[in-house]
Amino acid sequence: MDKQRILETVRMLDEENLDIRAVTLGISLLDCIDRNGEKTRENIYKKITTLGKDLVKKADEVGKKYGVEIVNKRVSVTPISLIASASGDDDYVEYAKTLDKAAKEIGVDFIGGFSALVQGKMTESDEKLIRSIPEALATTDYVCSSINVGNTKMGLNMDAAKLMGEIVLETAKKTKDKDSIGCAKLVIFANAVEDNPFMAGAFHGVGMGDVVLHVGVSGPGVVKYAIEKVRDKDFNVLSETIKKTAFKITRLGELIGGEVAKEIRVPFGTIDLSLAPTPAIGDSVARILEEMGIETVGGHGTTAALALLNDAVKKGGIMASNHVGGLSGAFIPVSEDEGMIAAARSGKITLDKLEAMTSVCSVGLDMIAIPGDTKASTITAMIADEAMIGIINSKTTAVRIIPVIGKGVNEEAHFGGLLGSAPIMPVHEGNCDVFANRGGKIPAPVHSFKN
Repeated sequence: MDKQRILETVRMLDEENLDIRAVTLGISLLDCIDRNGEKTRENIYKKITTLGKDLVKKADEVGKKYGVEIVNKRVSVTPISLIASASGDDDYVEYAKTLDKAAKEIGVDFIGGFSALVQGKMTESDEKLIRSIPEALATTDYVCSSINVGNTKMGLNMDAAKLMGEIVLETAKKTKDKDSIGCAKLVIFANAVEDNPFMAGAFHGVGMGDVVLHVGVSGPGVVKYAIEKVRDKDFNVLSETIKKTAFKITRLGELIGGEVAKEIRVPFGTIDLSLAPTPAIGDSVARILEEMGIETVGGHGTTAALALLNDAVKKGGIMASNHVGGLSGAFIPVSEDEGMIAAARSGKITLDKLEAMTSVCSVGLDMIAIPGDTKASTITAMIADEAMIGIINSKTTAVRIIPVIGKGVNEEAHFGGLLGSAPIMPVHEGNCDVFANRGGKIPAPVHSFKN
């Protein structure tokens, strides 16, 4: 039996695109705060480069030892709006540049935490950070930014949502020479979690301690391969098959994550068991849904199939480990999923269907390219729609929308690497100005009142 399990794991690695998608070192910057902004940035650089100096080397060594590819090595830090607030600086772009410099020094792929949590109201520091985002993302290479605009306890901060609609558009304009790729590094959340290892949304929560290592495991190809064997079986068997597969993937993630944490001498945090696709053939969440019986992803039955997939993945993960956290489930980023790209190109999947799917998936409207002439108020309304799905359903939702400046419907945006490419999808033509300009808050739902 042990030999059989070993052989199954080897096959997953060699033939089914199983990998460790990311190890993310979370670092608290609270002890870096100084009234002098330059001193704060010096402290930030020193702490990241000290704690993170061996991350890439040790992760590669562990991956080689077990024959497992660890695709991305990342760092997440305490939301910079909290760290920079004491400085009195009027602009936070220099903090982003410090993060970028530190990321390059230690050799990681991304660094997250140019972030603010504004689900209640925006502080002066929060607003400074938000208004710095377009320039920060245009002048750095590895920095990712996230803003949490709502949660189930507090409702939706529509003032922040309105501002983020404007910021997304400005970020797109600042990076228009690269198909507005800056927006691919910016995500707007509701119910953001503190232990998410995936970019662009990773930040180190203030409740996570001084330093911790999280691991993100992926394996859409493994799941698809497993369910191909039960094509003639009912949904109970289908769910059980996915659960067992998720169990095996999680065990591998716990082993690798624990080893990397041990090697760099930091505590191990959580495993995020998320089926995060790539543009590569055989690594698609969309193709899993089609294997379940949906002729083309986006057709009727897609949301039900995704709900089953997401639930079964979570159940399998929590059976395998006490440390499952983050987002855990299935991601549906259009540009990063070969099957989603194909469905969008053929018009088989639309923004409306993607929005419906976000009610049962891990995140939300993710890596979706829209026309560059889309108004900021329309983007605000899209953020509000997605945030309220999360707030009402007590789940994490997010928006990573990319208005591609200079391009329109049926043209293509090309981002490269894991970010892939995507056809420009149409948005609804109705004017959202009055809605976006109301301001204030959409109150928390009635079921938020519980202790």
